[in-house]
Amino acid sequence: MTDSNTTFSISVASGKGGVGKTNLALNLGFALHELGQTLVLLDADLGLANLDVLLGLSPEKNIQDLLSGASAENVVVPLAKDGFVFLPSASGVAELVELDEDVQSLLLGKLDALFRQYDFLLLDLGAGISPTVLSFAAMPQERIVVITPEPTSLTDSYALIKVLCTQHQVRNFQIIVNMAESEKEAKSAFTRLSQACEHFLSLPVSFLGAVHRDPMVTESVRHQVPLLKFAPNCQASRDIRDIARKILERRDRLKDLISRSPILKSIV
Repeated sequence: MTDSNTTFSISVASGKGGVGKTNLALNLGFALHELGQTLVLLDADLGLANLDVLLGLSPEKNIQDLLSGASAENVVVPLAKDGFVFLPSASGVAELVELDEDVQSLLLGKLDALFRQYDFLLLDLGAGISPTVLSFAAMPQERIVVITPEPTSLTDSYALIKVLCTQHQVRNFQIIVNMAESEKEAKSAFTRLSQACEHFLSLPVSFLGAVHRDPMVTESVRHQVPLLKFAPNCQASRDIRDIARKILERRDRLKDLISRSPILKSIV
């Protein structure tokens, strides 16, 4: 397990649903684990969870049980040997969708000791700009925003970034273009979003990478097997591994800052 001061937290967010955010978060977790990292994958789409569906799992416990007194160790589900665990949420539980700050603090307090045992904490967030999504998006040290080349995705992602920047004082965003037909299309989509952020928010955003549209993604979802296990050599799997390597490189460049930063910022 990792040193208690070096856990690197990343939220994976999107302005709208249907952009492949959850699938990408899941497979980034497997890619980071392949690179020798230990990590917790937290389904932070509270109340509308579906990471368990992508994994073909039916966990006995979830985040709701933490609020009822269960320990984090009894809720997590191992996904691989040597340090890759999944912390499931619940689906169809309305009271989890909008947690007030006191309940969020209680929940994260129960999870803090667990998080500190791992190299990475990945939070798969719900789509959009609800208060709970914004709180969880603002807390980690880094944010990945997943977009597609569709105009609606760009518009909604800009809205998410704008709210986080103006209301939560967040200024570091890494962009992944998913379902791209080509590198040219991916760069064009990123450029349109980047120019809007620069022009209207005076905010630079960074291009983390692109994942090409790949029929194996749909097949892996249909079989409920993570893409990196189902089709490890397909184009999308290679793209995700490239992005995971960039995340590691960025983490290493920020190592001194991380050592002096909490895993998750206070939400109060």
